[in-house]
Amino acid sequence: MSHVIKLGVPKGSLEEATLSLFERAGWKIRKHHRNYFPDINDPEISVSLCRAQEMGRYVHDGIMDVGLTGRDWVLETEADVHVVSDLVYSKSSNRPARWVLAVAGDSPYQRPEDLAGRHIATELQGVTRRFFEERGIEVKVSYSWGATEAKVVEGLVDGIVEVTETGTTIRAHGLRILCDVMITNTVLIANTIAWQDPAKRRKIEQIDLLLQGALRAESLVCLKMNAPSVGLDAVLAMLPALTSPTVASLRDASWVSVETVVNANLVRDLIPRLRSAGAEGIIEFALNKVV
Repeated sequence: MSHVIKLGVPKGSLEEATLSLFERAGWKIRKHHRNYFPDINDPEISVSLCRAQEMGRYVHDGIMDVGLTGRDWVLETEADVHVVSDLVYSKSSNRPARWVLAVAGDSPYQRPEDLAGRHIATELQGVTRRFFEERGIEVKVSYSWGATEAKVVEGLVDGIVEVTETGTTIRAHGLRILCDVMITNTVLIANTIAWQDPAKRRKIEQIDLLLQGALRAESLVCLKMNAPSVGLDAVLAMLPALTSPTVASLRDASWVSVETVVNANLVRDLIPRLRSAGAEGIIEFALNKVV
């Protein structure tokens, strides 16, 4: 069995975010014009671009050993794959997305049960059908090829199931969300046979470890500074860290060097407090990976 990993990268809305994530993790994937087989700086990996909606099927069939797609599309295709891990990122943010049931803002529908006998449009047909079947609600579910929100506005359907992160676009179309159908995020999935192969599994686990490290690093920064020895306790008391800050002696015994990793959102308030406590030469820099 070849130990070269066949990696599926989602083409479309997740494509650029995925390529950026891999680069921060240490893999540079270079696309070719009109070519679905990019180059990658790792002889143990071959890359193919394919739609996220089809990734589960390709991984299930062994065409890909491992791929990234939405949990929603794994459930939609009912693919028998091994979910290696959750990788919570998207084209615009690092938070899960929601598939929601929405209706016109002035419609009489208040609950999913109110849509019994009505027409629902969605790209996520299988999940939507199972959502209503589990609740004993008979509806007609049809596939939407796009402009899904407009179908309710134009009166073509009574409701839609559509994906959103904040609900802003749905509300902007004059629609009202009745409930969540499912919460979804990006997942790393592996073919079950490839996962059982020790060499391929090691490579898949390496990919997972470094992708997770790159995602974790996005919300963190490293702070380095010099602090007076006599005021060190006050400085350290302000500093959160993964374990504890690193403190190193300097040639001038009245000063020490302090280094730590902190949440990026804390830095703007933290730096003035550190300065007030006597810290000097404070340096902030971004991180590629935190493992």
